Amino acid sequence: MRDRLAMSDREQVPDRDSSTGAVASGSVDTRRLRVALLSYRSKVHSGGQGVYIRHLSRELAALGHDVEVISGPPYPELDPGPRLTRLPSLDLYREPDPFRIPHWREFRSAIDILEFAMMCTASFPEPLTFSLRSWRVLVNRPRASWPDIVHDNQTLGYGMLLTRKAGLPVVATVHHPIAVDRRLELAAATLRKQIPIRRWYSFLRMQGRVARRLPAVLTVSQSSRADIITSFDVRADRMTVVPLGVAHDVFVPPSQPRVPGRIVATASADVPLKGLVPLLEATASLRADRPVELVVVGTVREGGATAAAIERLGLTASVRFVADLSEADLVALFQSAQVAVVPSLYEGFSLPAVEVMACATPLVATTAGALPEVVGPDGEAALHVPPGDPAALAAAIGRVLDDDDLAGRLGAAGRARVLQRYTWRVVAERTAAWYHACLAEGGVTC
Repeated sequence: MRDRLAMSDREQVPDRDSSTGAVASGSVDTRRLRVALLSYRSKVHSGGQGVYIRHLSRELAALGHDVEVISGPPYPELDPGPRLTRLPSLDLYREPDPFRIPHWREFRSAIDILEFAMMCTASFPEPLTFSLRSWRVLVNRPRASWPDIVHDNQTLGYGMLLTRKAGLPVVATVHHPIAVDRRLELAAATLRKQIPIRRWYSFLRMQGRVARRLPAVLTVSQSSRADIITSFDVRADRMTVVPLGVAHDVFVPPSQPRVPGRIVATASADVPLKGLVPLLEATASLRADRPVELVVVGTVREGGATAAAIERLGLTASVRFVADLSEADLVALFQSAQVAVVPSLYEGFSLPAVEVMACATPLVATTAGALPEVVGPDGEAALHVPPGDPAALAAAIGRVLDDDDLAGRLGAAGRARVLQRYTWRVVAERTAAWYHACLAEGGVTC
């Protein structure tokens, strides 16, 4: 460890409970750290990685730490405080031309060639290639400007191990093991489609190897912690749980009446994991008795199961997909909903659930993954339903639509739960305490 991290310079740091991964209370080391936050893609308003990077970096900087965000495209929107280092890639999956063929002049390095070659074999190259680019950028800097700690946001590429080997302390956040996504997609796919799905997810073997060799891994729920231990075989004593937060002063209760019959859901990707087809079937059932409108934050995949279900159920006029919303527009949409739904077949945490609760919007959520842990007991801040059960979804949504008192109680309890548990300042304080604990324990460099 470098001299400035010597034991004599530290105050007492919090201990970690190896049975649960929780950070125990105690005196906290408040020394200023230089933190490099790495994110291979940071989509701003859809998907948790960009949201996590934006808010965590801001609050760490507000605590006095020197925070650099290193990201590939799409780049995050950062608030004042942290600084952004852009790592350009070939950006092979950008809209409106995903899986594009780059012009030969775009190839600037061997990493670019590797990225394109992997795409051509149906693999997803970004975790590997971003990790190699970030390793190259970090280790080529003068040692005096190296960060005190490198915090990877679920890249888990081999470049992280090369960064450790160079002498930089590397830790990671794993929101949930992507092996769960692969399992659900394979279960929903025809035999012909299973081969390309397996090829796309081939990066998982690398992620498991990297996760096992990192000295400390942060995750966002006890459910995710258990799944990471099982899927990636990470040692339990290396795992720490810090839940995610919400901008509780931005996601606030509405000042205008909600739109009658409006149901809102969020799907960062049109994949079976998000449970959109059961929600569409529930919407079709509800529409038989009342006027309802389903608004999904996300995009529909042309020719996919969601598009087919909309056509099959005759929901073209009753379902809207909205994408690339500003934060203000996203808040306004959540505020306008009479009920919000998280129909997922699995969630490692679910930022949308916390965001709609912050808006005091009554919530219906499945019991998949970490959702019961995040939203609380059934009937308190949300109604619980089994995952993949359209009839149960329709019944729960109908209860909220028909009972204003129930809707008001759920919304108020959801807002109170957010204020008590899920603020980004608390997330940053606990994450900084984790950094200090990792550095104090040693072993974070090879």
